[in-house]
Amino acid sequence: MIRLALLLLLAAPAHATPLADAEDRGLAPIETAPAEPAPTVVLTGATVFTATGEVHSPGWVVLRSGKIAGVGAGDPPETKGTVIDATGKFITPGLIDTHSHLGVYPSPGGRAHSDGNEATAATTPGVWAEHSTWPQDPGFERAAAGGVTSMMILPGSANLIGGRGVVVQNVPTRGSRAMRMADAPEVVKMACGENPKRVYGDKGGPSTRMGNLRSFRSAFLAAETRRDEWNKAAEEADKPKKKPKRGAEPEEPARVDRNLDLETLVGVLNGDVLVQVHCYRADDMLSVLQVADEFGFSVRSFHHALEAYKIRDVLADKGVAINTWADWWGFKLEAYDAIPENIAMMHAAGGIPVVHSDSPIGIQRLNQEAAKAQASGRAMGIEISDDDALGWVTKNPAWVMGIDSLTGTLEAGKRGDVVMWDGHPLSVYSEAQLVFVGGRLRYDRDRTPIWSDFELGQEDVR
Repeated sequence: MIRLALLLLLAAPAHATPLADAEDRGLAPIETAPAEPAPTVVLTGATVFTATGEVHSPGWVVLRSGKIAGVGAGDPPETKGTVIDATGKFITPGLIDTHSHLGVYPSPGGRAHSDGNEATAATTPGVWAEHSTWPQDPGFERAAAGGVTSMMILPGSANLIGGRGVVVQNVPTRGSRAMRMADAPEVVKMACGENPKRVYGDKGGPSTRMGNLRSFRSAFLAAETRRDEWNKAAEEADKPKKKPKRGAEPEEPARVDRNLDLETLVGVLNGDVLVQVHCYRADDMLSVLQVADEFGFSVRSFHHALEAYKIRDVLADKGVAINTWADWWGFKLEAYDAIPENIAMMHAAGGIPVVHSDSPIGIQRLNQEAAKAQASGRAMGIEISDDDALGWVTKNPAWVMGIDSLTGTLEAGKRGDVVMWDGHPLSVYSEAQLVFVGGRLRYDRDRTPIWSDFELGQEDVR
């Protein structure tokens, strides 16, 4: 009976909710939300890691209408809906990847699928990764099999300002717009260091780090000018209009034409667009922070950040997160000073460390990457609880993406993004058995319909 109920849950349709100001900023949805609410599910008897510091063993989680209705220890207060005996299992929040290129560099890899870098100009803040995201990428289902319920899909790092990323819920849909997580803020991807130098050194530049910084400053100078023009036009539009003289034409309000590149950068200056920066070296990160201070915006997080441990006090003091790997090293010169203790040292300094993937393979085992980083920290004497380590792939990434009020921890009122594991979630031997996204069962290891039509076609061929 439970198996039948799980299959019915899997068959429930995806949903998309309109974002604020959708109509006038290109965000109007095409797919609409289903009329029926997500079902009630009761998971009971498991060890529950909440990522808030509390662990319940045994514990329970109740999902209702797409949200977490309650979490606690012992027996659940209700047994309505689908009851799943999770005795001996482990429950965590859904895992979150802050640095994914799924959909923009989908599988199978090929030049025809290379849609992540608009490498025609060094700064392209007006492009959106959403418009390149192919929802038929088989990688989305494989990420779900690893317990990933949401992710931030970013443009590549060829450009100094590569464009907007998109925060998505990991659900099977027909269009990328329907994957957008409702109420998630806008984000922009920037990059510094070797990548822009390599790509644009023979294309008119920038070819140096000082050229990188000049380009950043020039772009934000232009954004400041445009912001002032828009603000002035808005003030003029709000002023009472003089009654025109008899026979005279009414006075036209001041108007400033739209500019897609500058809209994104003005959003950064206004604090409406979260800044995500690809940066490896400590000195590069400090240089970007100088630009942010000059123009009065905040950097939300540095991505890759292999030398963050050298400036962990600065990053912690400014509240800037890092998104990095557990042990990637040496694949280019700016990656040579990486150490496996980087994440743990940021954690000990009171910073905001995150384990990210930047890989269609790594996204399938974020839990194991967190465990490796935890082990490296413990080996140097840093105390890191299992719940804290899981927070590196749940709670902290939710903050980086600006969705920590919606998901990332198991708390009443948050989205029903929940994973049931067959063993300890930090064990290399454990697998995600059931994955709920927004309260709907989206992945069941025993029986899940294939998400991607592309992969389904491959199955038919075989």
